[in-house]
Amino acid sequence: MSEKRSLGFYVLAVFFILFVLFLYGPLSAVFILSFQGPSGGLTFPLNGVSLHWFFNLFERQAVGDFGASFGRSFALGLMVMAVTVLVSLLAGLAFRRRFFGATPLFYLTVASLVVPSIIVSLGIGVLYQQIGIRPAWFSSAFGAHLTWTLPFGVLIMFAVFNRFSPTYEEAARDLGASSWQTFAHVVLPMIAPSLIGVGLFGFTLSYDEFARSLMTSGSANTLPLEIYGMTTNVTTPVLYALGTVTTLFSFLVILGTIGLIQLLQRRRVRS
Repeated sequence: MSEKRSLGFYVLAVFFILFVLFLYGPLSAVFILSFQGPSGGLTFPLNGVSLHWFFNLFERQAVGDFGASFGRSFALGLMVMAVTVLVSLLAGLAFRRRFFGATPLFYLTVASLVVPSIIVSLGIGVLYQQIGIRPAWFSSAFGAHLTWTLPFGVLIMFAVFNRFSPTYEEAARDLGASSWQTFAHVVLPMIAPSLIGVGLFGFTLSYDEFARSLMTSGSANTLPLEIYGMTTNVTTPVLYALGTVTTLFSFLVILGTIGLIQLLQRRRVRS
């Protein structure tokens, strides 16, 4: 016999539905308006339905450079993802043992989360100018994004290693495995899904970061900056089409990452 659900379950279910509607409701308006007809405007009601503005994305624009800004954001996201995964993994391994200065170093690592993003962006931009280096998306913006992604990655790896039992490593060493073999064949496969999650955090947080790019990207805009600049100049639904495409791209990245995590977990269970 199935257990009857309590009133609290239905209250929480309604709250969750309202939360999802609040979260994705504005996106639905952008999604619908991106299918305006060729003579459609920026507001409701729709003036016809077509894919005109999606095709218009691949044409030369009077204002905005979608392709170049997307390429910069994508490359920057990959760079931030790689460094975030590597540093977070090393930090997680290091903090498994106590060492002098561990506590101040931990608080210093996560302190950037409570500093306003625009202040971080301004500080890094001014620093680069003072030392004579021109701010650019691949240098100063790269560093600014790391101040946002690294604390999240480090906190995730701390949680992973706090639940990681050292008995697996001890068993591997008892069987004659070296430290590197233990890490490569025991530790790394077990924490691989978490590392993929850290990589996803790093990429997505960097890909759509605006405030920490504002003062650090130089003359070449990333995609969020390009979209922001277009909001005061573009008067066609091509901006909505761009929003729809970039949102779908983000969901594809998330779904691909979840699929990869599921594949790794199935392989680990089989082995």
